[in-house]
Amino acid sequence: MKRLIIGVILVACLLVPVSCARAPSEDALDETSMPPGWEEDYKDAGAGDLPSTEEERMIVRTGDMSLVVEDVIEARDEITQLAVTLDGYVVSSRISGEEQDRTGWISIRVPDDKFDQALAELRDLAVRVTSESTDSRDVTEEYVDLQSRLRNAEATESQYLALLEKTEDVDDILRIYEKLSQIRRDIEQIKGRMQYLERTSSMSLISVYLKPVASTKPLVHAGWNAIEILKSAVRGLAIFGQWLGVAAIWLIIFSPIWGTILGIIYWRRRKKRAYM
Repeated sequence: MKRLIIGVILVACLLVPVSCARAPSEDALDETSMPPGWEEDYKDAGAGDLPSTEEERMIVRTGDMSLVVEDVIEARDEITQLAVTLDGYVVSSRISGEEQDRTGWISIRVPDDKFDQALAELRDLAVRVTSESTDSRDVTEEYVDLQSRLRNAEATESQYLALLEKTEDVDDILRIYEKLSQIRRDIEQIKGRMQYLERTSSMSLISVYLKPVASTKPLVHAGWNAIEILKSAVRGLAIFGQWLGVAAIWLIIFSPIWGTILGIIYWRRRKKRAYM
């Protein structure tokens, strides 16, 4: 019966959904509720050895460019082809506007060792480059820390599994299962973050804004009309007159108040002059 319970718990532990994960607790199990000898076994797990800090640095590089091009759509297609040629891919792209007034935006990822080559080829596609910026972020320390946390979590998981084999009480089994679930969530979160850092450091992101070399917009908008502007000015004058009328009505209604205040001020000044 015990083997059946342990087998069911182990299978359930491996299938715990990561999506419902929360920050795992690192508190130990209640000492009074665990089988004899569990504390010594747990301490034997220890922390995993820290990985070597002499590993190759992990650098996340990004670039932003603003290019003036002959044709926005054609330039977008050429950048798409460039990404594929460099063993990269398009993250997203957008085209807006009409005819020669179109503007575009495209983001691509290319292998980090081809980052500079991609920037150079993007410059060659443009009539001129209006802006360009690059940014580098060293994530080596974070990655090494994640490796250490992963080793610790896996060591703790192994120790809980060993405790599970020694435990016969059903309540203790359930407590250990709860801790195993928390550890599994923590492990999956750490692995997910490590994979993200590995992807972003190996594939650099370049975002490119595209605009046409010349605009076909007329000097005077097609909707410009002198009569309509005159009508608009008259309406504005009428609205201003209405506002003055409203202000006058408010002044008249509150005249007893502000009139009294002005009268007191005037009287005090006359009195002051009389003493002088």
